[in-house]
Amino acid sequence: QVQLVESGGGLVQAGGSLRLSCTASGRTSSIKAVGWFQQAPGEEREFAGAIAWSGGGLYYPDSAKGRFAIAIDNSKNTVYLQILSLRPEDTAVYYCAAGDAVSAYPDDYHSWGQGTQVTVSS
Repeated sequence: QVQLVESGGGLVQAGGSLRLSCTASGRTSSIKAVGWFQQAPGEEREFAGAIAWSGGGLYYPDSAKGRFAIAIDNSKNTVYLQILSLRPEDTAVYYCAAGDAVSAYPDDYHSWGQGTQVTVSS
């Protein structure tokens, strides 16, 4: 079993940046990829990007290119999501998830964290 814990969310002004962390524990050897998803109030969970556990396979949706950056530190079992030039519409709960392959689809991930709230004020 894999446990994921997100951290780093908070209240930030528009134009600022944040770095979210996702730390894995348990059977980390079973993780092949980690994805990030954002869910705004009343909205579906949206794909924000993913990375292979090996550090390759970076995959971003078009909406995230240029502002979202994912990195991994295998020594810490931690995946990071940096968001630049934050906008009020980035306000959401951000989740990380572990899966068997890089994918944009939530159903392809088997383990989820509890999420971290990001609120961007205008």
